[in-house]
Amino acid sequence: MKTTTIILTALLILLSACSTKADLAIAGEWELVSYGDTSNPTSALTDVDTSIIFGKDGKLNGNVGCNSFGGEYKLNNNEIVFGAIFSTLMFCEAVSSQESMVLGILSDKSVTFQIDENLLTITSADGASTITLARK
Repeated sequence: MKTTTIILTALLILLSACSTKADLAIAGEWELVSYGDTSNPTSALTDVDTSIIFGKDGKLNGNVGCNSFGGEYKLNNNEIVFGAIFSTLMFCEAVSSQESMVLGILSDKSVTFQIDENLLTITSADGASTITLARK
């Protein structure tokens, strides 16, 4: 019985260490650099605070220029699986297309991601759209 408990505890610690490493790679605050068509992304609007915070606890939140949002996420290798994303519903014409694109990608249930130094690229499930974020 003690051996089984020790083995299960060791396995749990090992699995926790693996997910913690992945979570740490994405955890933190990121600022929008570009968004849109994967082959021809649009630069983020200047002077518009658009940031996403990925918490170590599997929660995310941020601001897409006009509206705040939040939700939950899980990492699975190079995929991010999002739970339901909620946001405020104010209309700000100057940032509406940027907000729609960013929230649209985050509303995909599963997206791929890649981290290259201080840049995080999130690509939609169909590969057509992307957002690039820089670590703050």
